[in-house]
Amino acid sequence: MSVRFIALLLVAVIGCRSSHRDSAGRASRPRGWLDSARFATAEREADQWLSAGRTPYEQYYSPLDRINVRNVNRLGLAWEYTARSARGRVQHGMQATAIVVDGVMYVSGPWSVVYALDAATGRELWRLDPKVDGSYPRRGCCGVSSRGVQVWRGKVMVATVDGYLIALDASTGKEAWRADTFIDRAADYTITGAPHIAGSVVVVGNSGADFGVRGYVSAYDVETGAFAWRFFTVPGDPKKGFEHPEMELAAKTWDPHSSWESGLGGTVWGGMTYDPALDLLYIGTGNSSPYPIWFRSPNGGDNLFLASIIAIRARTGRMAWYYQTVPGEIWDYTVTSNLVLADLELGGTTRKVLMTAPKNGFFYLLDRATGKLLSAEKYVRVNWASRVDTATGRPVVTGEAWYQKEPKLIFPSSFGGHNWMPMSFSPRTQLAYIPTIERGMIFSSDSSFKFKRHHIYQGIRDGASEAVATRLTRGDTSLLHTHEFLQAWDPIAGKARWKVPLVGEFNGGVLSTGGNLVVQGQADGHLVIRRADDGRVLKDIEVGTGIMAAPMTYALGDEQYVAVMAGYGGGLGSRFHPGNAAYRHENYPRILAFRLGGGPVPLPPARVEPEIPAPPPVESSPETVTRGAQLFGRFCNYCHGAGNGMISAYPDLTRLTAAVHQQFRAIVLGGALVSAGMANFSDVLSDSDADAIHRYLISEQRRAYEARGRSR
Repeated sequence: MSVRFIALLLVAVIGCRSSHRDSAGRASRPRGWLDSARFATAEREADQWLSAGRTPYEQYYSPLDRINVRNVNRLGLAWEYTARSARGRVQHGMQATAIVVDGVMYVSGPWSVVYALDAATGRELWRLDPKVDGSYPRRGCCGVSSRGVQVWRGKVMVATVDGYLIALDASTGKEAWRADTFIDRAADYTITGAPHIAGSVVVVGNSGADFGVRGYVSAYDVETGAFAWRFFTVPGDPKKGFEHPEMELAAKTWDPHSSWESGLGGTVWGGMTYDPALDLLYIGTGNSSPYPIWFRSPNGGDNLFLASIIAIRARTGRMAWYYQTVPGEIWDYTVTSNLVLADLELGGTTRKVLMTAPKNGFFYLLDRATGKLLSAEKYVRVNWASRVDTATGRPVVTGEAWYQKEPKLIFPSSFGGHNWMPMSFSPRTQLAYIPTIERGMIFSSDSSFKFKRHHIYQGIRDGASEAVATRLTRGDTSLLHTHEFLQAWDPIAGKARWKVPLVGEFNGGVLSTGGNLVVQGQADGHLVIRRADDGRVLKDIEVGTGIMAAPMTYALGDEQYVAVMAGYGGGLGSRFHPGNAAYRHENYPRILAFRLGGGPVPLPPARVEPEIPAPPPVESSPETVTRGAQLFGRFCNYCHGAGNGMISAYPDLTRLTAAVHQQFRAIVLGGALVSAGMANFSDVLSDSDADAIHRYLISEQRRAYEARGRSR
């Protein structure tokens, strides 16, 4: 065999491994090949889903219409992939929308694990577990969920919960490069959002404002991972200088004696959008830290750039414009809902707009080239502001929600009128489909506030006594309950066209299609397909697993698929109500794909209520039990508490076995289960603290054990 023949054979083999034919049988390209030229013309490739929202406009819309109002009743399961975690029984939910490039599906799940699947069959091509530090569930407010990956030039980019940006080879899953994105590893930063491509850089934000960190986004070279630029969203102590000119501008809107040690917040943990024609990256910033401005910036001020939309030039990292939705933010009104681009006819002129429905209850239309406010209308009940002045761009604050001196009933709640679950915009119907939350909250100021690292302690008291709640709600305490809806919003007219109620809390994001369909997964474990123009239900598929993620759709040959990540969970979705699928069935991550003529969806096994083991024979003083209850409420209840008929995704600590009781101190203070996601609390709890919590749990276990015995 000649040397020339061997060389040609090697070239052929390597070519087969690194390239393939696309879904239309066109000439092969390297697996995961998406570049600027291809992405800029993504609208022409209706069969692909090339980013979280499909195209640079991030509309969560597809023109595919093979599945439509006439035949959607035939939709059934094409395939299922189970993505169970190897880290104990706790499942943190699937919150990502998959990407499909040339017949391969790429998606991330809990613990930042990345999966590459054959989009036709669900067959696993590769799987990469980045081995996230197990201490990070405690260091973030909202679990170890991941909201997606980005595919670019043969690489799959993922941002891990513990702060690393990793580029993987799209063919093999092998790591190409890794960058540490955290500026302070002692601070409580995490990442749950997806990275975003902006020109020649990949940009990543972070979470952690509720723990007291300073927000920023970082950009890295797509090819090498080399650091490119960083944009901070709130200033640091002016005495230490400014990292870039925008921080000098922002500092003028803060009290010089602000609580700089509190980080101030403004984290970018939600979606980002990039307009390649304008070379502008749009980011939305988060809430303040702490919430009350009277603790954070005592002399007031707008406190830039909290609760803002910022346009950044991707080549330089410098700001082009900003728009602040809530000057002096005090209500956790983040602007981390998805930012959608569209070209709309307004007043007889086509305008390039950015639209978003953030937590504060107003739906915004901005000129995306200049940041000029075009309109802002209430899409849910709002009492913190009466309107937004379109001349100044500023809200007209009512004072009804100012809680410095006394508790106030505030609309919307800190869950928002719309949380992170993506809304969709359909160019076909000219409507935005918003997963909406109607709920009030009661906030009051906590005069004992003092910033403490590693604590969720935001200077407010959330809730009130029954008497105060009754007074503030005038007897209608249902105003404090969650009521969710899917509403079709006309962004041009500034009003809803239709609105339908949903079941449960934290229902999923939305997909709209050219088949006149709106697709949404629900917390109760149903995938529901509606007519896009009137909201009428056309198909309801029970999958048995709660859904938070937004669905997507793609085509292979003549077959159109609809796919969704199913699996309820995350820091705010860890308590399962009786109507939630996870209350009835085992809750673990699944990827489900549907097609016309598909079959039924197998339901997960029924959830089994664990027995209550006999508690240790330990007696404790009432004072110790009370102290333990208080400590449990501050440090443990966020994950392990439920009550009111709900169950938790995390272990019930009032049902511990004898072996776990013996290891309690080693687990809580020694990190014995850190690999399973139970962090070491020795930096915030003393030996006596851990003992008090343990004794409280034993007391509760004894009470439950005896009650179970009496009921038999």
